[in-house]
Amino acid sequence: MSTITAAITGWVRDPQRKLAWRVAMGIASLGVLVLFVAIGWLFVAGVGVWGVGSPVSWGIAISSFVWWIGIGHAGTLISAILLLCRQRWRNPINRFAEAMTLVAIVCAAMYPLLHLGRPEYFYWLIPYPSTYAYWPQFRSPLVWDMFAIGTYGVVSLAFWYLGLIPDLATMRDRATGRRARVWALLALGWRGSATQWFHHRQAYNLLAGLATALVVSVHSVVSFDFAVTLLPGWHSTVFPVYFVAGALYSGMTMLLILLIPLRAWFGLHDFVRPRHIELCARLVLVAGLFTAYGYFAEQLFGWYAGDLSSVALVRSHSFGHSAPLYWTVIALNVGLLQLLWVARVRRNTWALFSIAVGINVGMWLERYLIVIDSLERGFLPSGWGEYTATIWDWATLLGSFGLFAAFMLLFIRFVPMISMTEMRELLVEDDGDAG
Repeated sequence: MSTITAAITGWVRDPQRKLAWRVAMGIASLGVLVLFVAIGWLFVAGVGVWGVGSPVSWGIAISSFVWWIGIGHAGTLISAILLLCRQRWRNPINRFAEAMTLVAIVCAAMYPLLHLGRPEYFYWLIPYPSTYAYWPQFRSPLVWDMFAIGTYGVVSLAFWYLGLIPDLATMRDRATGRRARVWALLALGWRGSATQWFHHRQAYNLLAGLATALVVSVHSVVSFDFAVTLLPGWHSTVFPVYFVAGALYSGMTMLLILLIPLRAWFGLHDFVRPRHIELCARLVLVAGLFTAYGYFAEQLFGWYAGDLSSVALVRSHSFGHSAPLYWTVIALNVGLLQLLWVARVRRNTWALFSIAVGINVGMWLERYLIVIDSLERGFLPSGWGEYTATIWDWATLLGSFGLFAAFMLLFIRFVPMISMTEMRELLVEDDGDAG
């Protein structure tokens, strides 16, 4: 037991790893600085610094918003759904996946607020008591997004923090001085009594059930941003299922992109074993097959809808204006996926890492294609236009990566990235099975 605690709390104390962490944090901080500069200029000059206009009123910002909120779904899948299914293999990676969810939600929530044009008035979306008796327009998808992201963020934060409390108590007991007081405050008086464990388990399972429902509902609500419109390519009943599958697909690949290098960097091989990596790859394969079916259904519905605009959009994807981008998406998200049928590929961590990077790039391009192509090619050819992203679009996207990396580095530096409590439980259960 003490060996597990010492190993997990001692990773970031090694001088060599501290130096590497500081270098990585410095690079991430440069990305955050780029984000602050991009947002500052946006506040000064307005949303016009982005490439949006008429007819493309949504650009990289909304594409990135959908992509980031999808990244956050892997944490809930690993933590909540597998917890309810009593899958013990989730224990070494659930804490890390939950942190990834929280940071991805922050990165995603940033974009709709910036896209408002007047982000200082974001609170108008909230139904607070108003002197002028004005209420939000509840038929607006923007309000739906606010409720969906807010609910998902609160539940995910509560779920992450509740699972962290026993480990915070362990950190409290091992610390001295001011650090001990900080850990004691965060541990909320945890002593590990039978009554506390009983209530902890009940609350943990309850939040897991709520989070499981939110996996489906949140990205379904995000898909309604598109599906409730009449634009060709967006007005589709398949979008909720399609978006949820795509979210799990991109989220699981992002988990592998982060987990594989950190496993090598911190020497987590005794905790995150090849079996855990392979099971994550299998989940990627399942989510990817659902996503591939969504691509097929999207084409099929377009051809058989009987609507000339929808047929024209399908032709544009297959042979026309957007064909190069569309077939790149298919190659990355469907073609690369087929390699995961091979067990040797699933067990090769760096091959799996390369595949995950390719798929996640493809998933971002897919969101870009969904947002941009339908706006560029609407109902009337006279209203068609071209979208060109500006340097400020790309700077905001690059800065969001820096923000994500900075928060994740802070997480692995100051919080146990693997649940010490759950690893002890695994050890006790394994000893019991051996006996």
